[in-house]
Formats: sequence, structure tokens, C-alpha cells
Amino acid sequence: MEDPIVKILARNSNLTKIQLETLLIDVLSENLASKRLKYEEKAKLRRTKARISRGAFNRTLRQAKKNTIQSIYTVILLGYFGIFEEANLITYIEIASKLKAYTEAYRDLLVNKEGAKEQFQALRVLREELEAQIDDLSNPWITSDT
Repeated sequence: MEDPIVKILARNSNLTKIQLETLLIDVLSENLASKRLKYEEKAKLRRTKARISRGAFNRTLRQAKKNTIQSIYTVILLGYFGIFEEANLITYIEIASKLKAYTEAYRDLLVNKEGAKEQFQALRVLREELEAQIDDLSNPWITSDT
């Protein structure tokens, strides 16, 4: 949640920080845990001073999933009306692809540390470029040809 790219993306998404964190806990715990975690256990993973109940965790998770689905439908709706055409969408898809490649390269570097100093430097430059591109995309005027 402290990653600069995550901060930019989260700031420009329609998920609250708590919803994003809850959704990540739910998804990642399913993929990384050797056993299926109960929602009480997932609720304990939230970074908060107060204890979160299973009900509050589930409510937030439901809101996060609803907002995610609504975001997808918004993109489809804008495409249907020709407001968000394929040419504009390609830019977002390219950024998503670059972000995936960046995270995979970073993950690989953490596992295989050979030549790490140079690779970390290259990844830092790539991260800064991605941050700038994402910031540019968050400008509402970028999606218009006018």
C-alpha cells in the first residue's frame, strides 16, 4: 500500500484505501495461504488500531467488489456510446501490461539477486517512468482529443 505506483492508482480509482486493502487481503490470502483463512482471520490482517469484526470486513469487501464491477461496466458503457474508444483504451491496456512486467521483474529480482544493484537501478527508472505515465493518464483532459 506504500508503493508509489499503488498510491497513484489507488488515488485515481473509485475504491477507498480500506476497500482496496480489504480486497487485497481477501484475494491474496486465498492465493498465498496454505490453508483457507476464515473471515475473522482476514479481518485481523487489516492495518488498523481498532479490531475489525467479520461483519465489517465482509461489508467492506462487498463494497470493494461492487465498486470494481461498476468500474468495469462504466468502461463498457463508455465504449458502447463511443466515448471511450479503443484507441484511448489501448493506452490504459499498455500501462497495465507494463505494470505487470514491472512487478514480475521486481519479484524475480527479489528471488534471484545476481546483478541486483544494476537491475534495481533499471527498475527504479522504469518505476519512475510508469509513475509519470500513470499520473498523465489520471489527467481528465488526456482522454479527449480537444
